[in-house]
Amino acid sequence: MRIAVVGTGYVGLVTGTCFAEVGIDVTCIDIDLKKIENLKKGILPIYEPGLEEMVVRNTQKERLSFSNELAPSIQGCDVAFIAVGTPPGEDGSADLKYVLAVARSIGQHMNDYIVVVTKSTVPVGTAIKVRAAIAEELEARGVNIPFDVASNPEFLKEGAAIEDFLKPDRIVVGVSSERAQEAMQKLYKPFLMNGHPLIFMDIPSAEMTKYAANAMLATKISFMNDIANLCEIMGADVNMVRKGIGSDVRIGNKFIYPGIGYGGSCFPKDVKALIKTASENGYDMKVLKSVEDVNENQKSVLFNKIYTHFGGELAGKTFAIWGLSFKPKTDDMREAPSLVIIQKLLEQGAKVRAYDPVAMKEAAHTLGDSIEYGKDEYEALIDADALLLVTEWPEFRSPNFNVVSKLMKDKVIFDGRNIYDAVDMREKGFTYFGIGLKQQVPQPLNTSV
Repeated sequence: MRIAVVGTGYVGLVTGTCFAEVGIDVTCIDIDLKKIENLKKGILPIYEPGLEEMVVRNTQKERLSFSNELAPSIQGCDVAFIAVGTPPGEDGSADLKYVLAVARSIGQHMNDYIVVVTKSTVPVGTAIKVRAAIAEELEARGVNIPFDVASNPEFLKEGAAIEDFLKPDRIVVGVSSERAQEAMQKLYKPFLMNGHPLIFMDIPSAEMTKYAANAMLATKISFMNDIANLCEIMGADVNMVRKGIGSDVRIGNKFIYPGIGYGGSCFPKDVKALIKTASENGYDMKVLKSVEDVNENQKSVLFNKIYTHFGGELAGKTFAIWGLSFKPKTDDMREAPSLVIIQKLLEQGAKVRAYDPVAMKEAAHTLGDSIEYGKDEYEALIDADALLLVTEWPEFRSPNFNVVSKLMKDKVIFDGRNIYDAVDMREKGFTYFGIGLKQQVPQPLNTSV
């Protein structure tokens, strides 16, 4: 088969590369000429573990190519994926101008039957608009070329996208014809040999599935953060609560880790878009509105602990931050909690010195020279009044605390991801704050007579 993937952002590049990895002839298309030229040289616009090596390998084997011209690239393709951005508008709705622009371009240049697949996260009803845009262009050309539109939402986790694509939990495809279903069945056949389920459904259901999945995960995160905040007030330990509820198979132990809020390109955008879609159709998504409110408040929880501990006297103090990206194994800074925390510290006149294994270049685009950047996690600690653990990168899990202690001015740790043991930290002489934990360790009962 031959396929085209329009858009070389996170979703498009991973999609095209993984299809090439199983032997399919793939052309990735983007209007950004510099990005295309870099991709031809093996220079990627994003960081994703293992992706660079896979792009280079498949490019060398000529299964994967890159172009900034849609017209020649789409000729003779069996399937064309639309994987361009759908940025949120000011009202939270998904902006479909790029999706529909690609649809119109396909209608202008297609010369034979093709299945046009929306891979971008799009609201319910987008496939109808895509179909209309293509049909209008075909009519303007005076030609009658058959085509189908399908929906194939992605469920990729940043930092584990290749594994998710090659070994998916499920593949969801919305179709409206047997011909489209046969084409998509053939395309995904290499991924089904290990029993990964391919689920066909109607197109509106497929479009809704993506939003519903992300909204459910966001809900679990915000619920657990709400519980964590109550645990602190009531003197309970959220880690114990998490273990207690996570053993219930109906709840499960994933996405119930408290922290400082979710970020990234998916959850915030998709929750807003689903709330907006419901509003446009006369329905009020009360639960999701609360999920969003809790998440925004949670991004300030760590700063509030800092402010309280230092009695509001933050001016002139230096705060070391470990982790800038919204999650480990990515350089994605979109909606990252670190940005909220840093902004609040700077507003109080504090100094910030940060380190992240891969996201510092991306952070500099947003923060510029308003903060300092350490060459490693230890340099960030020099003369710091406190350490803020913001992103739970593996290399932060077991640092040399003797070195940490010697480098810092004051031995205070604010752990936004609960990756350290509170008792252990306090025994090491640190003043330690986590999320949803008892902030003071009770003394053992005196059982002597």
